[in-house]
Amino acid sequence: MLTLNRSEITSTLDYSNLNTSIQETFAAIDRFEWQASDELRLMRDNAYYQDGAYTSFEDYCESELTKHGGYRRVKDLFAAKRVVDILPDDLKDKITKPSQTRPLLRLVKTPDKLQQAVAIASQEKPYPTAADFAKAVQQVAPRKTKKSKTQLCNSVAVSSQSHPRYGESGVIEAGAPNAWQQIVTFDDGEKLLINNEDLDAKSVPFPNERTFPPEYSEAIAQIKDQHKLELEQLEQELRIGLQTEATTRAEAQVQEQIQSLQQLFKQQKEQNIQLQQRLDELEGLRQLELENQRLKERIQELEHAVGECPAQEWSNTLTKQATKALNKEVKRSLEKTIDLRSLAVEPPKENATECLRLMGLVLKNLSEAMNNTQALEAAAIILGSSPTPSVIAIRTEQLQLLPQAVSDIRTVLAKPECTWQDYWAVAQEYELIKSDYWVELTSEETELITALQNASIEPDTIQVGSIVAHADPYHTLYVERGEVVQDLGEEVLVAWDCWKEQSKKTDRYFRDELRFWQDENQ
Repeated sequence: MLTLNRSEITSTLDYSNLNTSIQETFAAIDRFEWQASDELRLMRDNAYYQDGAYTSFEDYCESELTKHGGYRRVKDLFAAKRVVDILPDDLKDKITKPSQTRPLLRLVKTPDKLQQAVAIASQEKPYPTAADFAKAVQQVAPRKTKKSKTQLCNSVAVSSQSHPRYGESGVIEAGAPNAWQQIVTFDDGEKLLINNEDLDAKSVPFPNERTFPPEYSEAIAQIKDQHKLELEQLEQELRIGLQTEATTRAEAQVQEQIQSLQQLFKQQKEQNIQLQQRLDELEGLRQLELENQRLKERIQELEHAVGECPAQEWSNTLTKQATKALNKEVKRSLEKTIDLRSLAVEPPKENATECLRLMGLVLKNLSEAMNNTQALEAAAIILGSSPTPSVIAIRTEQLQLLPQAVSDIRTVLAKPECTWQDYWAVAQEYELIKSDYWVELTSEETELITALQNASIEPDTIQVGSIVAHADPYHTLYVERGEVVQDLGEEVLVAWDCWKEQSKKTDRYFRDELRFWQDENQ
């Protein structure tokens, strides 16, 4: 709804906004009339008017609502509300204001005809007027008007579009109460007091404008002129205010667009940085690919040079001709690896196995640096693994633990009262490289390990009645006591002392999962 204020105008002067404001204003007027009807009914039904010292609801209306039509206006609102309450939900929306229900009042006692009349009027227009409802009522329940003896029988029609009875015809059956109004009786029997300026009656001569005494004519003319000037001033102020409002809105929209563009620019800048980083990465990959291709070509040249030399000129070390063929890039990639030539000049002092292991690591590093498949296969043969980079990498990590494994095992074996459990507690950590560290041990150390293992084997077989514990030192039952109560063939059933108070007292195990109970393990 458009709000007009002389100091501040808050809407744009154009057809769209003005039309929307007009629609909202009329809708608000209709809505407030229905709201007033509900509030008046609440006042009447709950007798709130007594709190204002009124003895009846009619007294309250005549006293407080005189300028709004008094008790007669309230009765009209109640009658209109009664008509709407009778209609079903799909027809209630057809009545938008109380004044439209006047021609429908005589059908309140016949709801079927009332609904039929509203439906007929709604077929022609989505929102019928009071005149449309009157025609529909006449079709549903026609009523003939009786002419009185004093009937003037002057036919007139309502010509003002703002009047609810616009376009309807009626007759003037009584004398005019004044010089500017007429009492008109319509076809539905309703009598209304209508201004002469709202009527079109060629056959009935009466003044279309209200006449005033001569002493009031000059004052009325001055008031009209003043009113006209005020309207022009309001129109000018409205135009200026609307222009200011339009300028303010335009500036706000421009500011929002600037902020959006700044945010978009920021996002594009971040995306450009990411794209530049990606391009740098791609350029680096391209350089690596070129370097890899160049190294491959160099390797092919080296292999070709090696193939042309006689076989007898080659031994376990690199020859002078092959050394000259190595370029600076290959030497730089092998700076952190073990030099095979140093192994040929001075082999490891421990044993030849260590030498082979070191040679396998060298070949593995060489295969990674030069992308040589043959070197990778040679490293796999020496290290004892599959010729794949991942498997060789795992095998390399395992062999790097070999010196530490040999040191830990020898430390345990050097103890005066070493037992099989002491050795096994350490050996389990290096079980995957057992074959490797076994070769590194001396014959006396391997014989000692075998003797400890034989001494740990119990001469008797676990059977029914044997007092046992779990064989795994990391199991919770390793320190608990149990008794074999049943032989199931490959498995036995053990009843544990610590489970006596629990619902589950026994469990099944293979014999190799158990050991004989020893008191010192408690």
